[in-house]
Amino acid sequence: MIERAAGRILGGLCAIMLASIAVDAARAGETAGIPPELVAEYIHAVIQADRSIYSTHVVERLQDLKIAVSAEDWKGKGVLPLPAQMLQMAGQEVQGLGLGLRIRLTSLGPIYTRNGPADQFERAGLESVTKDPRKPYTGIITEGDRRYFKAIFADRAVSPSCVTCHNSHPLSAKRDYKLYDVMGGIIISFPVQ
Repeated sequence: MIERAAGRILGGLCAIMLASIAVDAARAGETAGIPPELVAEYIHAVIQADRSIYSTHVVERLQDLKIAVSAEDWKGKGVLPLPAQMLQMAGQEVQGLGLGLRIRLTSLGPIYTRNGPADQFERAGLESVTKDPRKPYTGIITEGDRRYFKAIFADRAVSPSCVTCHNSHPLSAKRDYKLYDVMGGIIISFPVQ
């Protein structure tokens, strides 16, 4: 239930944002679309806002009040998902909406290998955003007969729970993260003409 709600909220916000941009462009009489770099920035802004709000106003607040905690095995413990898990679940739900939009977390040193880079583009992007977290790594990739714009944004440790989880996880390759360190990347991709 939490997974679907998170995905629907994020997917709905992205769809509304993209639709309103298209309507505004049509009203202005513009024939050219919005540059994919800008679309990716908008989607990333929504993701970051959602993640920051969940991390600080839900997870940390409830932990401070000793009401609930988040944990990797949240279903079995009856607690909240970690902020990274919320983003991953939202990404899965968004993908299921059929918009062609994909969102996922990845890292050069993932706790689980499935969260590592899927290809050389992602590896190069993660290396790039680690060196300069202010600038996303972008490009056009081809999958089958479709072209996708792909952007990799630096994924920072946005809350103490991110740092604590990664530094204490038995499968973590790195155990000295600090708040706001780059931990990996948020990958956003969508079809382009």
